[in-house]
Amino acid sequence: MSTIARPIAFQGQLGAYSHMACQHMFPNMPVLPCRSFDDAFAAVRDGRAALAMIPVDNTLAGRVADVHHLLPQGGLYIVGECFERVRHNLMALPGVTIAQIKVVETHIHAIGQCRRFLKDHRLEARVAADTAGAAADLVKSGARDKAAIASRLAAEIYGLDILAADIEDEAHNTTRFLILAAEPDAPEDDGTPVLTTFTFTVRNVPAALYKALGGFATNGVNMVKLESYIDGTFTQASFLADIMGHPAQTSVQRAFEELSFFARDVTVLGTYRASPSRARIS
Repeated sequence: MSTIARPIAFQGQLGAYSHMACQHMFPNMPVLPCRSFDDAFAAVRDGRAALAMIPVDNTLAGRVADVHHLLPQGGLYIVGECFERVRHNLMALPGVTIAQIKVVETHIHAIGQCRRFLKDHRLEARVAADTAGAAADLVKSGARDKAAIASRLAAEIYGLDILAADIEDEAHNTTRFLILAAEPDAPEDDGTPVLTTFTFTVRNVPAALYKALGGFATNGVNMVKLESYIDGTFTQASFLADIMGHPAQTSVQRAFEELSFFARDVTVLGTYRASPSRARIS
């Protein structure tokens, strides 16, 4: 993917962790903050943005439910992935000390991820819409007894002092992002690690899911993710899956052939290169 004049869209305000992921992956690309994930998808569909950087999983908070439901019907294709280490920072107006702080505002997930720090310092936590928004609102309020928990980038953008860095409870706090585009951009099958993401609906017959997935096991295709959707009648489930492999590979082709016997509506959402971070994580 080459540098493009159009921006890359993300959900949240400037300084969000999604903004940081954009900077790390596409440092020369302008960004387009969006109010919602749906708005970020729409920005790519209507051509206002070339790409979207969308979080899908976090090692502490789990899957991002809104994105989970948007992906199959969002009209976009996955063209890449990246992993962003989430480092939470306590920040306040310039000159304020931690002893002056009584209240901390941030996203509800950040509160849950910094419980020990908040408890140790006897700080009252209040929920904000997002981390970067909490930093921006702090500046607007001018309150010197309040702080925000957000990224280092947010502190730089909004002119806040970092009073304590890396205050998250767990060092492995990491978010996986998908890079989405209006058109697929599958790489060549050149032997480098790639993922293929697809959705399917199992047929309403006994052991359909077991049989549908069996082809991946017998053909040596590694399935690294499987998530379910349930229909309105609770009788027939659809699934989203990530596999390590390229559709051009014989093993993957055979696995998809077996899948078709026990599933319908098989839709490939994208084939893309695996992030180098996968090797470090595993």
